[in-house]
Amino acid sequence: MVRPAFADCAAVKGLHEDGMTINVAEVITTGTVKLPYGSSYGTPATGLPAFCRVAGVLRPTPDSNIKFEVWMPVAAWGQRLLIGGNGGFAGTINYDEMAAGLKQGYATASTDTGHEAGAEDASWAYKHREKVVDYGYRGLHLTTVAAKKIVAAMYGKPAGHSYFDGCSNGGREALMEAQRFPDDFDGILAGAPANNWTMMLSSGIDAGQTMLLNPAAYISSMKIPAITKAALDACDNLDGVKDGIVSEPAKCHFDPEVLLCKGEDSLTCLTAPQVAVLKKLYRGGVGKDGKPMFPGFVPGGENPGWASWVLGPGPDGASGPHYAENYFRYMVTSDTRWSLLDADPATALPMAREATGHEMDAIDPDLKPFLAHGKLILYHGWNDAAISPWNTVNYWKSVRETIGAETEDASARLYMVPGMEHCAGGVGPNAFGQLMLPAGNGAGSGALDALEAWVEKGTAPGPIVATKYAGKTASISRPLCPYPASGVYDGKGDPSVVASFACKVQ
Repeated sequence: MVRPAFADCAAVKGLHEDGMTINVAEVITTGTVKLPYGSSYGTPATGLPAFCRVAGVLRPTPDSNIKFEVWMPVAAWGQRLLIGGNGGFAGTINYDEMAAGLKQGYATASTDTGHEAGAEDASWAYKHREKVVDYGYRGLHLTTVAAKKIVAAMYGKPAGHSYFDGCSNGGREALMEAQRFPDDFDGILAGAPANNWTMMLSSGIDAGQTMLLNPAAYISSMKIPAITKAALDACDNLDGVKDGIVSEPAKCHFDPEVLLCKGEDSLTCLTAPQVAVLKKLYRGGVGKDGKPMFPGFVPGGENPGWASWVLGPGPDGASGPHYAENYFRYMVTSDTRWSLLDADPATALPMAREATGHEMDAIDPDLKPFLAHGKLILYHGWNDAAISPWNTVNYWKSVRETIGAETEDASARLYMVPGMEHCAGGVGPNAFGQLMLPAGNGAGSGALDALEAWVEKGTAPGPIVATKYAGKTASISRPLCPYPASGVYDGKGDPSVVASFACKVQ
């Protein structure tokens, strides 16, 4: 950390850029800030250093209203800029990550991407094409450009390095930045990216219809424990230790037929229509040619994520289909009556790609322009019930095929996280410094720390420690291994500690 020789918050207010209006430039010294709706459930951010808060609006088009904020420490700045991504359909500034980053000496920034709404609400996009562009990629890019200028005005010099940290839609934003604006960031930490957006939400129509059009096929979330038990019985021990975590999904060959009811239906078995649905959920949705469109989920990762994302509390309560309906109603068809149950799976994907493919998909495998100077760390939880982890593996492989293994290995890493759900949480170790969560092996050992060391010192990352915390106490720690390696138990040590596992390609 250094004490800036020049730190002038008032100077920022005088910045004049086309399409940018700065409404607030103030120094906050109270140490506590009440965060707006959508952040920390209304809990104030505390323990903050004195900082310059800048709030502004970007209007690249008459229909644009991209709100952003930049927070910059007054006394101790690490000469880094950190921008946090957005989840779901965005609609709020990521104040939580800004506050956490500020405490660690970053100048931090975030944007609502051009609208204010709940993360599952896309109604703002109805007949507002420019707002879809702002959400898809323009809002974040312009915020990044603005934040860099504001930081330079505040400190009298630009940030030494700029980083991005996002998961889910934030992971999609991360890859969009790497692909289309390779000079925006020096290092990118991208989790569970929804980058294959149009295919992901289109493929959900097939699986959703299979389950919801036939009431007998719907699987109650009350059956999830039985499904998970059967899957774990088949695949839990593949890494050498039986711990409720499937660490080797590629080797898991779980057959849902073992759950078929032998007699009457019960919570411990599945009917024939339910078995068919379960197979489809693992396989993924298929297109009009019968081939898989978007990969399915990993056996053993059903509990508890499927209860909210996949099955819901009832046939019409799952988050996954809700996202798909919002997307097709307001971004694709401009038909507020559009229903997943009435949709044509054969035409959904081409229609979605034509309407929003350019704005939403971040699937270009040619990362050479970014990797020529920047570093990328990708991660995904194997138990993710929102976005299939195989999507990230498939993208990783496509990059490798396009730019070559040597180029990819020199500047990019993929870490698959056993037992982790969507971005964080889960039965396995799931805290490793992503999204400003605690690092798995103490301060300075997290994924963002590894990214910084790679960018600034040329130290390529190896295994990263992930930890599951019970309160503030570590209960399980494991190594996250650069893919395709995974952590394999040594057969003798304490299975709850990282030293008992070694990274191996099996």
